[in-house]
Amino acid sequence: MFISFEGIDGSGKGTQAELFLKYLEQRKLPYIYVREPGGTAVGEMIRELLLQSHCTSISPKAELLLFLASRAQLVSQVISPALSEHKIVVADRFIDSSVAYQGAGRKIGLQEVERLNDFATDGLKPDLTFYIDITVETSMKRKKASDRIESEGYEFLRTVRDAYLDLARRYHNRIVIVDGEKTVEEIHKQIVEIFERRGERSR
Repeated sequence: MFISFEGIDGSGKGTQAELFLKYLEQRKLPYIYVREPGGTAVGEMIRELLLQSHCTSISPKAELLLFLASRAQLVSQVISPALSEHKIVVADRFIDSSVAYQGAGRKIGLQEVERLNDFATDGLKPDLTFYIDITVETSMKRKKASDRIESEGYEFLRTVRDAYLDLARRYHNRIVIVDGEKTVEEIHKQIVEIFERRGERSR
């Protein structure tokens, strides 16, 4: 099973991914964890380039292609082999991030980014995506240190959030909206319950 965690900056998706990994450990379920961009030697080099706050001259298309290059390497080298070994793959961001941030936020176009995502991943999509939804106001309050992309302003984040919500409506069988304004414990409990229901259904 392939599970991704998505959300705008400050949503708490990283915290929820960590809690979910602990749950999998307690259940003694085999898993791997990956993050984007990164997860491979090539991906980590791309991550450093993309997220450096002083590197502001990357064009929107170049930014997207760098993310896709990292993703293509991650799928080929890590994710696909793990799935073939029947491991649960847990990803901190995947294809939906590019659609929301570059497709909508950078105005490249949602359909164009989805098409390029399919090329980079050979059509691989998560079985289940948890979109941790918070308001832009909450995001601005929670954000501390910012990388190059996180330093974008209110309107950029609003556009990205709207794109995520649109994706959740279009792919409602895959993407589950989780209220990120609830407590960490409440969110984790909901995620576990949804995962267990999906797991029972797929047996």
